[in-house]
Amino acid sequence: MAKDILIIGIAGGTGSGKTTITDRLVDRFGKDVSVIKHDNYYKAHHDMDYEERSKLNYDHPNSLDTDLMIEHIKALKEGKSVECPVYDFTIHDRSNDTVTINPTKVLIIEGILIFEDKRLCKEMDIKIFVDTDADVRILRRILRDVKERGRSLDSVVDQYLTTVKPMHEQYVEPSKKNADIIIPEGGHNIVALDMVIDRVNAHLTGKHI
Repeated sequence: MAKDILIIGIAGGTGSGKTTITDRLVDRFGKDVSVIKHDNYYKAHHDMDYEERSKLNYDHPNSLDTDLMIEHIKALKEGKSVECPVYDFTIHDRSNDTVTINPTKVLIIEGILIFEDKRLCKEMDIKIFVDTDADVRILRRILRDVKERGRSLDSVVDQYLTTVKPMHEQYVEPSKKNADIIIPEGGHNIVALDMVIDRVNAHLTGKHI
């Protein structure tokens, strides 16, 4: 199975458009694609109350259980299904639920910090960094966190200034050097997206490009 699976890493700052590209690939190739998101591997903090959890730095590599994610990726490469954890952003904690991810011909790994870890990079065949202006990214993050995650505007802005921005500068932006492809403007870059689609299609059809 490991020889038959194409693993694509999609990284970039918060709100850069990673999910847009992922969704386009899933829409295009359907059941041949599975997705595993680094966000779901945030460590559980059941021992803390909500206020304590809300003050944690979720943009530092240590906030994520990357060891478990790598274990799951290797299992998928071996043709085994895995139980992916589910993170509840409304309570800043891992839920008790899991989602079954089955092995497919294409696996997409998505997250802001996936290129920061060399072990993760070694598992990927194609590494894509989505590069979008900071002002666009923060606006997208505000809209997402307020509308989808029930956050207040003040809490989103405070988190961005205290952890998101400095961690982006310290870890995310430098990890761009590990990418094979840098896509400006994310899912709105039709030319780059078509090139990725062609590469995936070549893998699925056995026609090398």
